[in-house]
Amino acid sequence: MTSLRLPIGSDEVRVYELGPPGDFPPPTAPITSRRAFAAAHVVADPLADNSPGSGARLDWDATLAYRRHLWSYGLAVAEAMDTAQRGMGLEWSVVRQLITRSLAEAAAEGGDIACGAGTDQLPAHGASLDEIVRAYEEQIALIEGEGGQAVVMASRQLAATARSADDFHEVYRRVLSQVTRPVIIHWLGEMFDPALTGYWGGADLDTATDHFLDILRENASNVDGVKISLLDRSREVELRRRLPDGMRLYTGDDFDYPEMILGDGTAHSHAFLGAFDLIAPAASAALQALDRGDAGRFEEILAPTVPLSRHVFSIPTYYYKTGVVFMAYLNGHQNHFRMVDGLESARPVLHLAHQFVLADRAGLLADPEMAASRMATVLAVAGIEQA
Repeated sequence: MTSLRLPIGSDEVRVYELGPPGDFPPPTAPITSRRAFAAAHVVADPLADNSPGSGARLDWDATLAYRRHLWSYGLAVAEAMDTAQRGMGLEWSVVRQLITRSLAEAAAEGGDIACGAGTDQLPAHGASLDEIVRAYEEQIALIEGEGGQAVVMASRQLAATARSADDFHEVYRRVLSQVTRPVIIHWLGEMFDPALTGYWGGADLDTATDHFLDILRENASNVDGVKISLLDRSREVELRRRLPDGMRLYTGDDFDYPEMILGDGTAHSHAFLGAFDLIAPAASAALQALDRGDAGRFEEILAPTVPLSRHVFSIPTYYYKTGVVFMAYLNGHQNHFRMVDGLESARPVLHLAHQFVLADRAGLLADPEMAASRMATVLAVAGIEQA
């Protein structure tokens, strides 16, 4: 049995005994019951200057290897999304490389992938609607030109520029009229990005939802589905019922994803989750159970992952990326705990220690001895030595 000394509070340290890893074998056939995306993180170059404002420098080998890991578990990769630190250190010049390299890797590996298209090549404020449309067009053209599916991300620039719901309608109508294959539209809530407050031109979420649905109906033939990240399951269920026929809802609810994916007997959500980067082996095993028609096993596998995900995505939610990268470090997918923009320091040591315990309880520490050693390294920096 592996153990280490973990901080329980600001003035208490206890010996924690790790349990065994879970049994989460990769699938032997494609997952078919749901389309399930893991929004993938990026691996920083640990020896480069990735301090705030310095620009992003990545370890490309480790970054692409992690995408192969996700594909090996039968999951699709959602590339260049907010999990990859779009808007939090990853600038457009690096995003372009990330998209082209990942699409080439997907073609070589036969992996399912969709890539985020935004407007982040523009300044944060002062862009016109025409400039916003052209920015979207540039990014979608890159993705589609390389054979990929685009995810039309919510735009900070549009949120800053739009003066009414009509401005959102105009931009999305012009952008969606030009796509060559159906896209996924991403509604990212303000808990993930405060700059997106009031998106779709509604003063409240009910009004915003009505405007959003109007855009979907007007452009239904060019929309594969919508990815909703509002952390509000009742609103997601309602929206799922109101979508145009044939349009998928991809849950982005990192708090209640088992319930949303399983469905209510009449409808279900597909998955598009940063949490699936965090819990990929368990997510895959649960979806394999669902493919076999075993809903009980699906719920049994995912139940202990929910406290872990809720902790990682706790307020301030936009710092969840720190927990995602920390998990990859604990499990040996990268040999360091460094992040673009220095975000490894965004969560306190007590938060990381509790994440470690929750990951262990979910069976998601694949090599407990290695994970304990790496946790001990992080704790030593905080002055907590192992006996």
